[in-house]
Amino acid sequence: MAKQSIGIGSSANDGTGDPLRTAFDKINDNFDELYGTTAEANDLIEDATPQLGGDLDVNGRRITSARSNEDIVLLPNGTGGVLASAVRLQGTTISSDDSSLITIGEAFQVNGATNIDGAVTATSTVAVTGALTGTSGAFSTTLAVTGATTLTGALTVNNSVTATSLTTNDIASNGSNADITLDTAGTGDINLTAGADVNIPANIGLTFGNDAEKIEGDGTDLTIAGNNINLTAVADIVVPANVGITFGTGEKIEGDSTDLTITSGAKINLTATSDVHIPANVGVVFGTGEKIEGDNTDLTVTSGGLVTITATGNTVITNNALVGGTLGVTGTTTVAALTATGALTLGGAVAIGDLNILADGTITTDTNGDFVVDPAGTGAIVLTGPITATGVQTTTGQLNVDNLRADGNTLSATNTNGGINITPAGTGSVVLGGEIVGVTNELNATDIEVSGVLRSNTIQSDTTDADINISSQGTGVVGISSQLTLTGSFLPAIHTFVATDAVTITEHAGRTLLLGEVGGNAALTLTLPAATGTGAVYKFIVSVTNTSNYKIQVADATDTIDGIMLYLDEDGTAITGFPTVAASDTITLNGGTTGGIVGDYLELIDIATNQYHVRGVMRVAAGANPATPFTAAVS
Repeated sequence: MAKQSIGIGSSANDGTGDPLRTAFDKINDNFDELYGTTAEANDLIEDATPQLGGDLDVNGRRITSARSNEDIVLLPNGTGGVLASAVRLQGTTISSDDSSLITIGEAFQVNGATNIDGAVTATSTVAVTGALTGTSGAFSTTLAVTGATTLTGALTVNNSVTATSLTTNDIASNGSNADITLDTAGTGDINLTAGADVNIPANIGLTFGNDAEKIEGDGTDLTIAGNNINLTAVADIVVPANVGITFGTGEKIEGDSTDLTITSGAKINLTATSDVHIPANVGVVFGTGEKIEGDNTDLTVTSGGLVTITATGNTVITNNALVGGTLGVTGTTTVAALTATGALTLGGAVAIGDLNILADGTITTDTNGDFVVDPAGTGAIVLTGPITATGVQTTTGQLNVDNLRADGNTLSATNTNGGINITPAGTGSVVLGGEIVGVTNELNATDIEVSGVLRSNTIQSDTTDADINISSQGTGVVGISSQLTLTGSFLPAIHTFVATDAVTITEHAGRTLLLGEVGGNAALTLTLPAATGTGAVYKFIVSVTNTSNYKIQVADATDTIDGIMLYLDEDGTAITGFPTVAASDTITLNGGTTGGIVGDYLELIDIATNQYHVRGVMRVAAGANPATPFTAAVS
C-alpha cells in the first residue's frame, strides 16, 4: 500500500482539511503498513515490497537488499559513526563506547597485514608459520605473550625486542659488518650463564668503553690493556708456584710454595688506608740483631744499641709509661691522663687535651673545641655566682628558670595556674615566626596584626553590641575563598556620583551607586574598569533626573556590553525592550527617550574578558517615545 497523506487544508481552520476520523484512519493504515499482526508483535511486516525506499527492505528483524549481490551501506555524516550496542564503527576503526573489551567469540582470521599499536596478550599458544616482521609501525608498543610462542619461520625485528627470557641457539647480525648490541635498562646487569666455556676467537678482544681498555688473547698470551687494572675478589687470587708477577724488568713477586720473595732494584713502599697485619710471634727483622715482634699481648723492640724515635709531631703514649731510670724532658710535656696523690703545682699554663687552663684563671679550648662538664649519675653542675654568657648557649635537655621551663619545642610554666608573660620594652614587638601560629584556647588582644594567614573557626567581639571591622591597606581586598553564609542582614554601602568619574572594583563593586548630579543639567560620564571576568556587580539607581545625560561606558575599544534594557512608555503603559548589538559599549540616559528619571535602575556585571552584561528597567515620561540607550561610542 502506498503512503497516505493527511489533508491539512490551505490555512488554519479553513474547513478544507480532512476530518479527524479520516485523518486518524490514514494514520492507522500507515502504521498497519509498518507493523505486523502476526505472533511477532511489533515486528515490521515481512513482505517482498521494499519498505525504506529504493531497493532496501525491512522484513521482521532483518534489513535486506532487494538487489542480488548488492552491499548495504551505513554512512554517518561528518565524524559520526555507526553504533551497534556498545560497538562503534567509525571510518575504518572499531571501538567500544563503554570503554570495555571487544570480544570475538569464534576463530579470528586476518588474511592481510595487521598493525597493532596497543598491547597484545595471548593466553594460549601463538603459532606463526611464516615470517613475522615487526616495525616501529606494526609493533609500536608492547607485545605481551603469556603462553608459548612458536616461530617456524624467520623472525625479523627492525626495531628492539624486549623479553624476560630469550631462548635461542644463534644470535647473528643480518647485515654486513653490522653490530649486535646488548643494552640493559638503567643499572641492570648483563649475565652470561653457561654450562661450559664462553669462547672468544683468537685476536678478538673485549673492549670496555673504548679500545684503550681491552682483554684479548692470541692463542698463546692473554693481554689486559687499560689504565688502572683493579682486581676485586671475595676469595684468593691464586698464582702457581715459581710463577711470579713482574713489574717492568727488575721488580718481581714470586713464591715457591714455601717462601715469598719480593725483589726490587730500589725502595719497597707500603701504602695502605688501614692496618698492615703481621701475625703474633712473627717479627720484622732488620739485619741480624734488631727485631720488632708482638705476641698478641706485648710488643718487643730489640736493639743492640739505641732505639731512636724521630717524629715531626707528638709521640703519644696512651697507657702507662714505666721508666726504670730517670725521665728527662727537655720540651713540652703532653699527658693524656694525670694522677697525683699529693698536691700538684704548675707554674704556667696547663693543656689537658683540647682544654687550656691559663695562669689568670681563664679556661679555653682549642679552635672550635667544645667545653663539656658532665657530672656522674645524678650529680649536678652547681654555679653559685652570677653567669654571664656572651655567645650561643645550647642546652640539649630540659631547662628550668624559676617557674619557666623550656623543654624541646615547648615553653611552659611549672607553678600551678602560672602564666607566661612576654613583655617587650617600650615600642618593641613580640614576633612569632613560623608558617602557622596556633592558639588552642581564647586569644585576648586589643589589636591583632597578621601579615600572613590567620586561622580560626570563630572571630567575635567580646564586648556586647561591639562592631568587628575587617579592612585592608590601600587597594588591597578582603578575600573569602569559600562559601559565605550570612545569618544576619547585609548592608551594602551607598555611593553617589555627582560628576564625571572612574568606576573601580575597590570603591564601587557591590555597592548601591546613585546617579545624583546636583542640578540635573551637567553631563556626567562614568568609565568602567576593564572587563576581566571578575564577577564584579555595579548597580546604578537614578536619584536626580539629568537632562544633559548620564553616560556609562567601557574602558577601551576591546570591551563590549551585552544584554537588554526594558522601557515603560507612560503614554500607553507599553513595555519595550532594547537589546545590545555586537559593538555596544556605551549606555546614555538623557532623562527623556532613553530613560534616566528618578527611580530608573540598571545593573552591569563583569562576566568575562572584554565583556559586560547589562540589565535594567527605565521609564519614559508621557510625551516621548522610548529609544535605545546603546551606542558604540568608545570603539
